[in-house]
Amino acid sequence: MPARLHACPPHGLGTMAHMASTRFPAPTVGFDLDMTLIDSRPGIRACYLALSEQTGTYIDADLAVTRLGPPLAQELIHWFPAERIEPMADLYRSMYPAIAIVPTPAMPGAREAIAAVRAAGGRAIVVTAKHEPNAKLHLEHLGIEPDAVIGDLWAEQKADALREHGAGVYVGDHVGDVRGARKAGALSVAVATGPCDADELSAAGADVVLGDLTEFPEWLSAYRPARA
Repeated sequence: MPARLHACPPHGLGTMAHMASTRFPAPTVGFDLDMTLIDSRPGIRACYLALSEQTGTYIDADLAVTRLGPPLAQELIHWFPAERIEPMADLYRSMYPAIAIVPTPAMPGAREAIAAVRAAGGRAIVVTAKHEPNAKLHLEHLGIEPDAVIGDLWAEQKADALREHGAGVYVGDHVGDVRGARKAGALSVAVATGPCDADELSAAGADVVLGDLTEFPEWLSAYRPARA
């Protein structure tokens, strides 16, 4: 539809006021970490194998990395009795920095997605279920520098951090991320790069489903004028 034309008052003051009233506010975009910004499977697999060796307990590491997203305890319960979950989680987290950081690459498009938010004048934050110190180590190792990192939050728990930071968009790969975005009143942008496929993410209520983060900058550039 053609843009509606407006008569301009003297000195162009009306045009300036119209531009100010329609300017899109700089976005704050939240991102999940595992399987959204980073492919954490190699590092997590190596850490589970080391935990298995140290404890003498069988862990199917290949299976475990197919269901990343929920908190660590939800995976450990498959391999250890309930009374051992907390000490095993502490042991795993203590081993993690030396084992899991270096083998873990960035997901395709991760750096470009953060850059796209910055180019739009916005803030990029990471809200993840991963133990926060380890999440920060991953990002530092990969040279990815968000404006804030908030860890140890899963699914609906993420809503508190998203609201606190004023995030209008949350990007994640799991149906739990969709639930967190919806509880926060943020737009849910899902990427089909984790354990949940595009149909599952859509059925969970994602507003937008992308193949991966390489599609995010183009989506964001289109989203801003539409909102404006």
